[in-house]
Amino acid sequence: MFKKILIANRGEIACRVIKTARRMGIRTVAVYSEADAGARHVRLADEAVCIGAPPPKESYLVVDKIIAAAQATGAQAIHPGYGFLSENVDLAEACAQNGVVFIGPPVAAIRAMGSKSEAKKLMEKAGVPLTPGYHGDNQDPDFLRHQADGIGYPVLIKAAAGGGGKGMRAVDRSEDFLDALASCKREAASSFGDRHVLVEKYLQRPRHIEFQVFGDSHGNCVYLFERDCSVQRRHQKVLEEAPAPNMTPARRAAMGKAAVDAAKAVGYVGAGTVEFIVPQGDAQDGTFYFMEMNTRLQVEHPVTEMITGLDLVEWQLKVGAGETLPLTQEQLVIRGHALEARIYAEDPDKGFLPSVGRLIHLAPPAETLHVRVDTGVEQGDEISPHYDPMIAKLIVWDESRDLALARMLQALADYRVVGVSNNIGFLSRVVACPAFAQADLDTGLIERERAFLFPEAAEPPAEAWLVAALAELIRDQQYAAAEATASSDPFSPWHARDGWRLNGNARREIRLRTGEIERVVNAGYAGDSFALEFEGRHTTASGRFTGSSELRVDLGGRRINVTVVSANEKRHVFIDGVSFIFAAIDPLFHAGSGGGAEGGLTAPMPGKVIALIAAVGAKVEKGAPLLILEAMKMEHTIAAPTAGVVKAFCFNVGEQVSDGAELVEFEAEQKPT
Repeated sequence: MFKKILIANRGEIACRVIKTARRMGIRTVAVYSEADAGARHVRLADEAVCIGAPPPKESYLVVDKIIAAAQATGAQAIHPGYGFLSENVDLAEACAQNGVVFIGPPVAAIRAMGSKSEAKKLMEKAGVPLTPGYHGDNQDPDFLRHQADGIGYPVLIKAAAGGGGKGMRAVDRSEDFLDALASCKREAASSFGDRHVLVEKYLQRPRHIEFQVFGDSHGNCVYLFERDCSVQRRHQKVLEEAPAPNMTPARRAAMGKAAVDAAKAVGYVGAGTVEFIVPQGDAQDGTFYFMEMNTRLQVEHPVTEMITGLDLVEWQLKVGAGETLPLTQEQLVIRGHALEARIYAEDPDKGFLPSVGRLIHLAPPAETLHVRVDTGVEQGDEISPHYDPMIAKLIVWDESRDLALARMLQALADYRVVGVSNNIGFLSRVVACPAFAQADLDTGLIERERAFLFPEAAEPPAEAWLVAALAELIRDQQYAAAEATASSDPFSPWHARDGWRLNGNARREIRLRTGEIERVVNAGYAGDSFALEFEGRHTTASGRFTGSSELRVDLGGRRINVTVVSANEKRHVFIDGVSFIFAAIDPLFHAGSGGGAEGGLTAPMPGKVIALIAAVGAKVEKGAPLLILEAMKMEHTIAAPTAGVVKAFCFNVGEQVSDGAELVEFEAEQKPT
């Protein structure tokens, strides 16, 4: 077995590999960019080597720097994780040339299956059913559009290399094809260094089911059952589960055999995933189509680990060291059901726009035999604009799917994140969605259930306003007590915050705002408690902080445990599994009249301008695309907020922009009065 390995990745991925390596007594070397100097994976590893500037093309994607780091530290093997160079032929070849073991499949297997188009050709020869489409080498835009016209719309344009929803677009009309193709090629080049694409028929309401396969260098190959990854947005997985709901033993055996046959056809060694799509309505007749093979461990591998009781990274290390697979197909069994939710720093209500910033407060649910949290960040860390904005993977297990759903809902309710926007509330709604709960799954679930998943914003309940006000009052008393302790006269009555006045107790207004709604909670002092009045409701309230943010509350005799996190003027209230954000308004503060430049559009996050679409001086309609900003490896189109005229662009193509930077000088159309 290896004594030391280098992990050619970052974040949650690297932390996951380090965890198993440490348990096996294997020392680890982390690599990091300048932006990741203080990252958790760097802190956890036994050694760490800086390999360059923040952009992946200058650090994590540079093969020579990875090899040099391995040689400098004496690492015997390189684990590529998933993403970045995990399916890169150049890294695998460089390892072989420099006497370093690549913990992954042989070069020939990566080459054969790493390209979606080449893999399709191979599967076609092997007799595996394929989705109708064009998988050839001709990349002329007009030729590809002609192929799409022949296939029939809607079609799906997909980057031939890579995965994770990058370089992928669904197209509904011929006239939209060329713009979507150009966008796909740009994103594919940025993410994978390869502009090659393929075009396929876009199946309506398919299920996405993938099989985990594992091979060793002694000719053995098994499948470790399946995962249903149908719940997606922008072709990126949101929730995964294992086993797939409504999977019959016969269908599992047929798809598992096809997956193993595909792996054996290329002499596969190590962990891999064979992905299939199942057309809607064909769940019982056995129809399935090969989609692609990922020649690496998958992000969602923990659900497979939870239902099999195995550590797949341990299997990778053993196979990489030349050992045989620990178990045969007959020895592998499924126990219970597992779900994985990807916790992201993003805003679902703004088109899942990524969010960057410092994690002011981060409190995941407690890990148990039923709950697992795989993360690359801790409280105080930054979500960087340079990389994927994942905060963590939340994995739960129980004896049945219904019990696992209940576990996931509770675990999500216990998750606390402050400092960046996040998708925890959205994930809770997905799990609670009747269609998901009833396993009515397909890749369009999020779109067809929009009414349930994206409800109109409602005003917080009275209880949330009262808790926020109570927290203000208690913290004010704590602050006064701290001031008294630090003063030269700690017993002075002027330090008291008990509301005492000569002719009766004082009252106080706590003014709070959420969105456009502003409310006042009136507070009176009543010994160790407070008399609160809100919207005509009178309540006696008391409470005690049991930690920096955990608050034990008594509201009119009802006792509840809540979390209230203060971040500048914001008050983040977590109550009954739901979070609310209030702004505490200081009545002595008067903001100026300036509200920013009118008529401009600003960057929603740091990024790079990659295309200017509208012409200066052009009249455009509301929603017309003006420019494209690339951030966090994804493209974001900046559109006209209303009809108007593009006066000027503030940046040129290729220039970096900061969060909030004005991008376009825009003059709104004047409506007649």
